[in-house]
Amino acid sequence: MALPFPTRTPLPWALLLLIAAQVFCAVFFGLDAVTDLFRSAESSQAEGPDWHLAIEGLAAVSLWAAIAFEVRYVLSLLRRKAQLERNVSIASAAVQDVIAAALDAWRLTASERDVANLLIKGLSIAEIAAVRGSAEGTVKAHLNAIYRKSGAGNRGDLLSLIIDQLLEHDAGTATDAVRTHGASANAAPERRDRAAV
Repeated sequence: MALPFPTRTPLPWALLLLIAAQVFCAVFFGLDAVTDLFRSAESSQAEGPDWHLAIEGLAAVSLWAAIAFEVRYVLSLLRRKAQLERNVSIASAAVQDVIAAALDAWRLTASERDVANLLIKGLSIAEIAAVRGSAEGTVKAHLNAIYRKSGAGNRGDLLSLIIDQLLEHDAGTATDAVRTHGASANAAPERRDRAAV
């Protein structure tokens, strides 16, 4: 029951085009500034500071600085995104492990495990029956067995047990808690039956 999470998204083309345009402009302004600098050096006239050349040079330097910042920032975002995707993958695997541990602790049959997984995914009885190709009565019988073995009264209780396990810090403690809860729930009807006799 793997949860579908996006793994990779390509870098937006608009961003790549923007960076390419900035690189082109930076090269253009830089070459223009260098050309103007050589021309003014060849000219023997000392007319004071060339403000046009200074502004062109400043524009070129600013563009290169902006490009460097953008590239570093985008790479940082991509690294962060990759880290988040790894964390989601790890968390998803942990959720699957907790669910599998609960189903193992309750000693469900293969059919009951299948129904329990579909129930946890949020499918209705009719949808579970359609997916499994069985009658709704069969699914209800499996659900009753699942509820009895887990000690849950309904779907909400079952999900609550699994969520409680997820909140546990120690996986061993969580499995023991589920096993104990299921065993005590199974023993309760027997005690009631003995008391009735």
